[in-house]
Amino acid sequence: MRFVLNKIISFFLVYFLITSCQQRKADWVVFNANVYTVNDIFEKATAFAIKDGKFISVGGNEIVNLYPNALKFDAKGLPIYPGFIDAHCHFYNLGISLGQVDLRDSKSIMEIEKRLLSYSQNNQSDFIIGRGWDQNLWENKKFPNNDFLNKLFPDKLVLLRRIDGHALLVNDLVLKKAAINSKTKVSGGTILIENNKPTGLLIDKAMELATSILPSNDSKVITNALINAEKKAFENGLTTVDDAGLNKNIIQIIDSLHGTGELKIRVYAMVSNTNQNLDYFLNEGIVEKERLTVRSVKAYLDGALGSRGALLKEPYSDDKKNKGISITSKENLFELADKLSSKGFQLNTHAIGDKANEVVLDVYNYVLKDIEDPRWRVEHAQVVDEFDMQKFNSKIIPSVQPTHATSDMNWADERLGDKRLKSAYAYKNLLDWSGKIALGTDFPVEKVNPLNTFYSAVARKDLKGRPNEGFLNENALSRVEALKGMTIWAAYSNFEESLKGSIEIGKYADFVILTKDIMNIPEKEILKIGVVATVVNGSIVFQK
Repeated sequence: MRFVLNKIISFFLVYFLITSCQQRKADWVVFNANVYTVNDIFEKATAFAIKDGKFISVGGNEIVNLYPNALKFDAKGLPIYPGFIDAHCHFYNLGISLGQVDLRDSKSIMEIEKRLLSYSQNNQSDFIIGRGWDQNLWENKKFPNNDFLNKLFPDKLVLLRRIDGHALLVNDLVLKKAAINSKTKVSGGTILIENNKPTGLLIDKAMELATSILPSNDSKVITNALINAEKKAFENGLTTVDDAGLNKNIIQIIDSLHGTGELKIRVYAMVSNTNQNLDYFLNEGIVEKERLTVRSVKAYLDGALGSRGALLKEPYSDDKKNKGISITSKENLFELADKLSSKGFQLNTHAIGDKANEVVLDVYNYVLKDIEDPRWRVEHAQVVDEFDMQKFNSKIIPSVQPTHATSDMNWADERLGDKRLKSAYAYKNLLDWSGKIALGTDFPVEKVNPLNTFYSAVARKDLKGRPNEGFLNENALSRVEALKGMTIWAAYSNFEESLKGSIEIGKYADFVILTKDIMNIPEKEILKIGVVATVVNGSIVFQK
């Protein structure tokens, strides 16, 4: 009797499973893939199913049989990863920069002149805006003055941002219209003076005096910039971008474009630290939508190393009278931190120099001592001395950009000296203390491609494969750590690890397919890899 009963139970169990399978539905199934799930145990899979923009099944190729009516995609062994997240970039500024003069990799003033003249001949605007010059690439590595701009364009406004975005070279016409002279004072910035006259070089907060004379971008310009930036991001396998500093109007346009479907990329928007922005967003409260999150504020403690604005404990090795610039005082940072903590907002502070990092870490640790799971971020965390390194912990996440290390390596020792250099770009040490690390590019300061991030993190070499032994290679990340930094850890730094960052059931179907497997191929081949397809919410947004 028991035998018969067991047979009956078994029959109905099998029947239930069969009919359940028949009733299961999926939009499409990917199979024969080399899937890195990046889940808690870093499992591999070969197939997954998607329904309504989310993963509903992850595992082996048997998944194909569970969803007979779904569209099938044979990946033919190609590697698939969670959609890449750029944890620190300037998404909107990238779009704007695409319409400006590209001065990156210019090797001399003469080369800059040629690019400016070429642009001017094809554009009839009353002003010229460019970005990307870097005096460290020139034979004479001194900051430029505006003499050549005054000769070329006496009647046009010219504003040229340095590669790091923390210095601006303008012509005399801009200085005149902005009422900048040798007696002009500015807090949190520097106006370079020679022979009792401004040279045209403005650093950090001083830049705002010049840019204030430009007309504001209208909604059409902003929309086009965002759409153009999205195209670049999707081409490079990015599905989420953390924009490190946006004003209210830009965020609102992003939200509107998401609503109409014109913009599909997910945006983690850090609110720029202005009174107007804070008054609005702290009153509105945290915003958590399918493609837009607003729950953080971006502040600046100091400037950049390349323009000698990074705040150091001791003077620059190549400028003995200069310790850098404090853009935000410790008192003001504390006031901001206290205000944000009471509202449940995250604080993400730009800190490059060792003094800047000391200030930020001290303020963070004091304000956060009784707060559970705040996930406040130090953006860049570029030069952190040994004593301050131990102030990182599970409450404070380093958000770093590995390509900065390999872009700066040819001159960083000149700025810092050997002793300070040893505690700079120390990503492995930062990870050991904090437990997680978020990786980004800082584009358009660096190139958009997240594979450059991956390569620089694990190889510690520039795009030409230099140096052979790697730059400060003891702080290289493993390939697993680097991939996590671009996916699940970046999602965690955004409070979004339950929604994205790994290929798991219930999460958004955001993923990228590459031509080769970054986890196994020889190091030198990583930079040759291309994106086959980028998928957001189960929809293909880029394919080659």
